Amino acid sequence: MGIWELFVIALGLSMDAFAVSICKGLSVRRCRARHMLLCGLYFGAFQALMPLLGYLLGAQFEALVSSIAPFAAFGLLALIGVNMLRESRGEAEQADDDFSPRAMLPLAVATSIDALAVGVSFALLRVHIAPAVTLIGLTTFATCVVGVKIGNVFGSRYRARAEFFGGLVLIAMGLKILLEHLLA
Repeated sequence: MGIWELFVIALGLSMDAFAVSICKGLSVRRCRARHMLLCGLYFGAFQALMPLLGYLLGAQFEALVSSIAPFAAFGLLALIGVNMLRESRGEAEQADDDFSPRAMLPLAVATSIDALAVGVSFALLRVHIAPAVTLIGLTTFATCVVGVKIGNVFGSRYRARAEFFGGLVLIAMGLKILLEHLLA
């Protein structure tokens, strides 16, 4: 998997955290650099950590499932993508102006669960994990920093579109992996 594909996956994975960052930006009267950096750090760190954990788990079972790896990767990415599409049509999450660890940790974990499954698919596809998790973490950091500012300036209009876009991207990447396998 090339850097471009990894970036597209990273962008898709970051959309949940981006949407929550927009909500966090909505919750503060005056957006400060501290707010943007905290969101970026929490979400970026967990979006990087979860695929690493998924990769380590997936590597343990790689020999058992290597023949079905492309199908499993497609299934996981499509499932995550469809879930994001469904969430994009739902109500916006309520966010308050609390940036404490007690408030941010659950949000960071909740928005990065899908990245755990992507990490499993990375193991099955034998993706080099260090550059992948670095790119995912940095992409999420950047999108969340921008998301807080966008939320503070523009409001909640873009939350649903961000989740919808992220879902489409993950489904498209899953299809690409499946088609490459079937046509090889």
